[in-house]
Amino acid sequence: MGDFFNLKKKNITIRGEFVGGLTTFLTMAYIIFVNPSILSVTGMDKSALISVTCIAAFTGTMLVGLWARVPFAMAPGMGLNAFFTYTLVIGQGLDWQTALGVVFISGIAFFILTIAGIREKIINAIPLSLRLAVAAGIGLFITFIGMKNLGLIVDNPATLVSLGKFNTRVLLGLIGLIIIAVLEVKKIRGSILIGILVTFVLGILFKQVAIPDAIVSAPPSIAPVAFKLDILGALRWGLIGAIFSFMFVDLFDSIGTIVACSYEAGHVEEDGTIKKIDKMLEADAVATIAGSLLGTSTTTTYIESASGIADGARTGLASVFTACFFLLALFFAPVIGAVPAFATSPALIIVGVFMFNNIKNIDFSDFALAIPAFLTIILMPLTYSISTGLTFGFLSYVLIAGFSGNAKNISPVMWIISVLSALNLIISAV
Repeated sequence: MGDFFNLKKKNITIRGEFVGGLTTFLTMAYIIFVNPSILSVTGMDKSALISVTCIAAFTGTMLVGLWARVPFAMAPGMGLNAFFTYTLVIGQGLDWQTALGVVFISGIAFFILTIAGIREKIINAIPLSLRLAVAAGIGLFITFIGMKNLGLIVDNPATLVSLGKFNTRVLLGLIGLIIIAVLEVKKIRGSILIGILVTFVLGILFKQVAIPDAIVSAPPSIAPVAFKLDILGALRWGLIGAIFSFMFVDLFDSIGTIVACSYEAGHVEEDGTIKKIDKMLEADAVATIAGSLLGTSTTTTYIESASGIADGARTGLASVFTACFFLLALFFAPVIGAVPAFATSPALIIVGVFMFNNIKNIDFSDFALAIPAFLTIILMPLTYSISTGLTFGFLSYVLIAGFSGNAKNISPVMWIISVLSALNLIISAV
């Protein structure tokens, strides 16, 4: 193990990698509760989704640990699972099997772009302000979903939305939100996981949640969702926009996370190039493909890996430990399955805050950048669709630049993206 990960050469201990791997797991373990809660809205079996989430996280994290040998972790991505459920299945009326087919195709496309070296051209073609706006918009979208699931926000025929009634479940969820926020201020590791579990226990005490029959059991079968994807059903013109949206969000989410965590872990060369970035992205794409076959939305690299790196994780051995913790979590399905929506909703709100953080880096003094960024951010929650926000953001950027006499500054790749966005908008409208 020491030779494989070059521990002695780098003066790294197994204990340090174990602690780093455990820290990463604790900070992202909330996905085991939240992902099944979101995806089960589509009609997918929640118990099966618990196993699938753990197995997908284990597979992706183990792959990046052994293949790229870096201390990063993977799991079904927040925002992407919301896009899967609320945009594709509920919004466009697809069945979840076809939606999984869309995820599979986007993973194949992402893999091809990675090995062909096209991803760099796409990244360079899209302005930084739009990249930051995508993360911020998804953050607002996730927060909106969290508030809706909690019952804090309800529909209103006169104003579209309004404040919900403060019943016991809403109050417990708000207590959970405050707990997570305070723990985050105190920089306590695993704050989101702690908040979910405390809210769950409070739910039991206030008789809002039934006590689970057992704490440990054999992992639930994945048969109800595994290998149920409909690839042929996803191969139609009307879903090109959705495939592009999955690929785009996964691409920039992964790139942003990899860059940030690579600096923290010391995996950046003097000239600014990132070591093994191709292997990291390849692992990300393969994990997405594998996850869609298992029965979950896009698997991506988690920014929570930075917490483990801060605690000493430096090599892929830390990821191996993190992966093993996800495998161990499979046996706690009775507890995980009993956690209600009001306990997981605060996690969605907090994750939204994290994703909205980079909005400060957008230059809102330049209207040529500010308007596309603003439309991207605001239309994601208002239209309940990530792809709609992307579409309007790309189109408005190209149109404003073109009519302002700056068409020469738009790259050919950006023109192609804008054309695809226009087609996606037309198809959606029809």
